[in-house]
Amino acid sequence: MAQLLIVYHSRTGGSRQMAEAAYEAARGETEAILKRAEDAGPQDLLAAAGYIFCAPENLAALSGRMKEFFDRCYYPVLGRLNGRPYAQMVCAGSDGENAARQCARIATGWRLKDVQEPLIICTHAQTPEAILAEKVIPEDQLERCRELGLALGAGLAMGVF
Repeated sequence: MAQLLIVYHSRTGGSRQMAEAAYEAARGETEAILKRAEDAGPQDLLAAAGYIFCAPENLAALSGRMKEFFDRCYYPVLGRLNGRPYAQMVCAGSDGENAARQCARIATGWRLKDVQEPLIICTHAQTPEAILAEKVIPEDQLERCRELGLALGAGLAMGVF
């Protein structure tokens, strides 16, 4: 069975909720693994047939821990993931586009196949208090994450990618 690896980083819970929703849906279709960015490594990437990367956007960029995951894993797997499918989810306070672009550039370097437009969920957190507060992602937005996980899991199971 094809394995889907979901790697996430979350400081205030938003990205974690998004990744968990995608994971729950995906594991009904294929083997799915959910790992925090700090716990995932090159061996996890090599073992998987497809990926979902999920992180918050911090200061108009990928979160530091997610970027560190990519930094740590980039060269050990370079040239060994070519053509594998991926999707990404971003939890943003206002925009999320720059974090999505960063992730896409890294995935392009790995020669991954983008199979879904980035899913950006905006929390509209604009004050220091709101930015640092624990997030609660609304159910309708979590459903979008489930749909992404389901689609990628089903696509891997059917060999569509």
